[in-house]
Amino acid sequence: MSLDPTTWGWPFPATVAAFFVVVVLRANATYWLGRLVRRGAERSRAAALLARPGYRRAEGWVDRWGAPAVTVSFLTVGVQTLVNLAAGVGRMSLWRYLPAVVVGSVLWALVYSTVGFVGLAAVRLLWDRSPWLVVAAALLLALLLLAHLVRARRRAPEPAGTAR
Repeated sequence: MSLDPTTWGWPFPATVAAFFVVVVLRANATYWLGRLVRRGAERSRAAALLARPGYRRAEGWVDRWGAPAVTVSFLTVGVQTLVNLAAGVGRMSLWRYLPAVVVGSVLWALVYSTVGFVGLAAVRLLWDRSPWLVVAAALLLALLLLAHLVRARRRAPEPAGTAR
């Protein structure tokens, strides 16, 4: 079976449902792994760090405002696992986490059932024509991202009491 869902011959809703089930299971497994990591940290030398007021405030912030980050992370590449793990480690409440992960999983399933694999097919076609073009395009994208991050850091206000 090909990895391209457009060749499966499945009805579109079935393809979206299959992707949804896979991603919602993966995301929740990552969340619960984060919970296990947290439980282990509570029984280690890191327990003192977890009890600090700053860490407790950060946990409260993650619980209160982390749900949108969970949802949006599904529209990124390489970030969603870290965000779901952080939600687990930060003990985000399930009543906030689960709706966010369901919405994010629906978005992810829709993207990967449609344009996600079109993009992959385009990269594969370009690779067949010239692997160097794919490498050059990837390097260009990496440089543009790096330039954006550097520019954003320079524009960010300086934290009080620090000097660059």
